[in-house]
Amino acid sequence: MNTILPIGSVVMLKKGTKPVMIFGYMQQSQVHPGKMADYIGVPYPEGNINIAAQVGFQITDIKEVLFEGYRTEEFNPWEDLLKLCSTRHQNGEEIDDTKIDTE
Repeated sequence: MNTILPIGSVVMLKKGTKPVMIFGYMQQSQVHPGKMADYIGVPYPEGNINIAAQVGFQITDIKEVLFEGYRTEEFNPWEDLLKLCSTRHQNGEEIDDTKIDTE
């Protein structure tokens, strides 16, 4: 699975027992400092009940896409950026998030 999923997508992770809804991208891991997670999500349908429920995961951790979130033209630049970051991340390259321009 190499498609960048939009916010609101619901996935099942390979080692998961519960669906996860994506609510963010390219987040620093709190569990593994210095590591970047491709996605951050929360259990579905509960949502963000507390910070401990948030889970960072990689694109390669996704077993199945249960629902794809809302996708518009405004998402296209983000998708391109996320593909670039994901490729660099998977190749083990450092990503300087202070130089990412989202405007």
